[in-house]
Amino acid sequence: MPGGVSSPVRAFKSVGGQPIVFDRVKGPYAWDVDGNRYIDYVGSWGPAICGHAHPEVTAALQEALEKGTSFGAPCELENNLAEMVIDAVPSVEMVRFVNSGTEACMAVLRLMRAFTNRDKVIKFEGCYHGHADMFLVKAGSGVATLGLPDSPGVPRSTTANTLTAPYNDLEAVKELFAENPDAISGVILEPVVGNAGFITPEPGFLEGLRELTKENDALLVFDEVMTGFRISYGGAQARFGVTPDLTTMGKVIGGGLPVGAYGGKAEIMSMVAPAGPMYQAGTLSGNPLAMTAGIKTLELLKQEGTYERLENNTQRLISGILKAAKEAGLPITGSSISGMFGFYLCDGPIRNFEEAKAADTVRFGKLHRAMLERGIYLAPSAFEAGFTSLAHSEDDIEATLKAFQQSFAEIG
Repeated sequence: MPGGVSSPVRAFKSVGGQPIVFDRVKGPYAWDVDGNRYIDYVGSWGPAICGHAHPEVTAALQEALEKGTSFGAPCELENNLAEMVIDAVPSVEMVRFVNSGTEACMAVLRLMRAFTNRDKVIKFEGCYHGHADMFLVKAGSGVATLGLPDSPGVPRSTTANTLTAPYNDLEAVKELFAENPDAISGVILEPVVGNAGFITPEPGFLEGLRELTKENDALLVFDEVMTGFRISYGGAQARFGVTPDLTTMGKVIGGGLPVGAYGGKAEIMSMVAPAGPMYQAGTLSGNPLAMTAGIKTLELLKQEGTYERLENNTQRLISGILKAAKEAGLPITGSSISGMFGFYLCDGPIRNFEEAKAADTVRFGKLHRAMLERGIYLAPSAFEAGFTSLAHSEDDIEATLKAFQQSFAEIG
């Protein structure tokens, strides 16, 4: 396998050392093939919001498995999960299931262009929308982690219609609309950036994008592959009260199995084949296992107090991390929302990807290795958000903060 892995960030190139090879996961923990246990704050990059291998999710999957792994035909479970997504996410009146976040973003870009009959799209520096050619422009995340400018093999003609602006910069977006009148199909963004570290929207930013897109007859798309059902049951759009035209989702809605989805207003989604002329298809889309895990996960998340627990635990974690770094005399800035968090080893605030690049990535690599030695598994990149789960206990948080104190003192 190239680099020994199936996805680049897993190779530990930006933090040094050899990647940890997992054997099994359960609750908030992961065990490597040598039997070492780690408190896990990656959570399969977000899906494990209820904890790994939750017994209710596992039991539901075992029952579904007996009926078959893939039908290649409609199944009732698709309708059940679709109804749950539509009920929860303000922008979604119709939804199409696919197999990954990348696939969802590829399809939604095609839909934006088909509906508006315009070719250009605005994305933000450091926002990652999967590895499709047209999105690998200032894409943050793994591209930034590996120090690549973008990616070889992406033709200039493919990205010629991809316009970029700094996150949290409304004026830059206004200028792009002014410079490209009647040519921009829409704006796509992570409403909370999780692929350039962890960057939250400044007050008025999301609201301003909503107004700008309306004024220019363009679509607003929230990529909620990370934030969907994580920072609130209805995603970032429910939490911030800003409703986009279209939304992409993934991770949590598959409960840890491969999944993606895109949805939005019925008027727009009716363009998708076979209801309309915009073609998109997938053999394993809506497969019964992913639908089962998603349904059970959303049922668990609907239980009373779920998001309050996530919020409190994550806030306790990030507050403790910041305190420990400052006590060690290290520059740090960070924040959290519900079950997502992030920090940068530099002075803040961090409002966009350009500012995020000021973070001390060399020192982060040392921190990552020091935390691994103490049984804490963090994302192997300074440019990735962290995730907590409902399975993380107060004792887990306390043990993690003790490890941070020791590690900060070691690398200081």
